[in-house]
Amino acid sequence: MIACPSLASTGLPPAPGAREVAGSAHASLAAAIGSCCMLLWVAASAAGAAPRLTDQPMPRTVQVDRLRVFKQAHTLEAWSDGRLIKIYRVAIGRGGPGHKQHEGDGRTPEGTYAVEAKRASHLFHRFLSLSYPSVKDRASFARARRAGRLAPGARIGGAIGIHGEKRGWSFLPHKWIDWTQGCIALDNDEIEELWRAVVVDAVVEILP
Repeated sequence: MIACPSLASTGLPPAPGAREVAGSAHASLAAAIGSCCMLLWVAASAAGAAPRLTDQPMPRTVQVDRLRVFKQAHTLEAWSDGRLIKIYRVAIGRGGPGHKQHEGDGRTPEGTYAVEAKRASHLFHRFLSLSYPSVKDRASFARARRAGRLAPGARIGGAIGIHGEKRGWSFLPHKWIDWTQGCIALDNDEIEELWRAVVVDAVVEILP
């Protein structure tokens, strides 16, 4: 009979046991999860920082006369006399894409509006009231009602604006999700800056 050589005599490493294989698999999984978490953190950080045109405070002499909101990109542009001054990242309505159809749908309206008023807000720090619903919005709502596309008792809604963080939420990264009832939300320091600079009757374009 020919004796099989031992692993020690061949110089080959011993085959891993079940415990070593399991430990190696767990280590690989942990490494993969760690890599994914790092990529998500980098992406989230980039998403929060990239839209800013500048991190410098807006000059106090600037008067913002036009705002442009891009819902899909979650950005708000502040313009003054035809010049782009600053870009902010925003949270919008929780109702998803599309134009606001009725009160309670959670969507942010789309169209051209104006800043009607600037006021302090107990719940949202500062509030820029917008001229929603517009004449076009009212006509669209009436057509939908006549066509039976709205539930009985549905209302067009209102009180849409640009505001700060919800009171008590300052410790949360509120821009990671869309959470408003249809408004556009900034950080408190950002709405403070914008509230100071924007003029009443400034044009506000809200785009898909």
